[in-house]
Amino acid sequence: MNLGVFGAGYVGLVTATCLAEMGHHVVCCDIDADRVARLQRGEVPIFEPGLEELLQSNMTEGRLRFTTDPETTVRESEVLFIAVGTPPGEDGSADVRHVLEVARTIGQFADTPKIVVNKSTVPVGTADRVRGVLSEATRHVCVVVSNPEFLKEGTAVEDFMKPDRIVVGADDAEGREVLRAIYGPFLRTGNPVLFMDTRSAEMTKYAANAMLATRITFMNEIANLCDRVGADVDAVRAGIGSDRRIGSSFLFPGVGFGGSCFPKDVQALERLADEVAYGFDIIRAVHRVNESQKRLLVERVIERFGEDLSARRFAIWGLAFKPRTDDIREAPALVIIRELLARGATIRAFDPKAVDNTRGMFSDGVEFTAEGYEALAGADALIVVTEWNEFRFPDFERMKRSLSQPIVFDGRNVYEPETMAELGFEYYSIGRPLRGANRAHVRAE
Repeated sequence: MNLGVFGAGYVGLVTATCLAEMGHHVVCCDIDADRVARLQRGEVPIFEPGLEELLQSNMTEGRLRFTTDPETTVRESEVLFIAVGTPPGEDGSADVRHVLEVARTIGQFADTPKIVVNKSTVPVGTADRVRGVLSEATRHVCVVVSNPEFLKEGTAVEDFMKPDRIVVGADDAEGREVLRAIYGPFLRTGNPVLFMDTRSAEMTKYAANAMLATRITFMNEIANLCDRVGADVDAVRAGIGSDRRIGSSFLFPGVGFGGSCFPKDVQALERLADEVAYGFDIIRAVHRVNESQKRLLVERVIERFGEDLSARRFAIWGLAFKPRTDDIREAPALVIIRELLARGATIRAFDPKAVDNTRGMFSDGVEFTAEGYEALAGADALIVVTEWNEFRFPDFERMKRSLSQPIVFDGRNVYEPETMAELGFEYYSIGRPLRGANRAHVRAE
């Protein structure tokens, strides 16, 4: 099938590449000429494991190409996917202008009936607005389908190729059958295509991300409470995660969530509730607590070193909002760095993939290093913010030699408190007894 994808960002690139991998002929269109030129050379402008190799092989085999020409994209494609950004507006609501602009473009160049599939994360009712724009712009019938994505950065290719489920919001049979045919090869293991109306599909995306964000935030609140009462959040997590009604996913405490989805979608759901005069108190709390959680390690640093940090240098390990990505959008590390700089500290920071994306964020006070141990040299403490695998088993003796004081603030509970104490570190984690305290041990019998 001939498919078109509007948007060569994160979702658009993964969508176009994975659809091409299944044998479709895909053209991906973007208005950013520099980005398209890089893609035409086989260069992927984002870090996502497995994506570059898959993109290059499908380009070589002639199933995937990139263009800035919307007219060709529309006229050559039977089905057109909209995968453009919906950034938060000043009030936190999702800005759907780019989605509507693409719909208008499709209508302008459509010379036959088209299936228009919206993969962008959009407020409930956007499919109706897209349908209205298309009907004004073209005399050809365009079927509008809502097909939200559920990709996790760092495993997006695998998520697309082996989905838990595919949600299709279609208000007519044609849209359902076309999407069933496109996604059939991805579901040979028996995982379902869930068909529903477009408004329910749009709500499903927000509800899924809000639920996951709520689980993370709830566990962070439990961890903060554990700190105050002397309980061990790891033991608590094991105790509740083994309940089949709860499960263990997204129950790891830390310094809050970031990225391109959870913060934006939580705010957009909050604004949507405001628009219909519904007080969505849980979501308001998730947003508020998460913003506070990002500052938790700064509070710990201040408790240890005092409010004036002008004579202090700190090493930061991890800038991306999560491992296996270079995405720094809403990353807790950015908040931590800003708060430390505001108190006079200097920073040396390292991340395996996100350094280049972070350089332009800070003009003074932050030095970026080429490897992790270089960031430790002369620092008063190490602050671990992102749980990259290479941080899990470092050379602890080298860490001690490099730091001016053997102090570690662990924002992701990467290390074991007993181990750190035995090695001579002053160690602070989240929701677990501090150095010298008795720590609970969980043993299954």
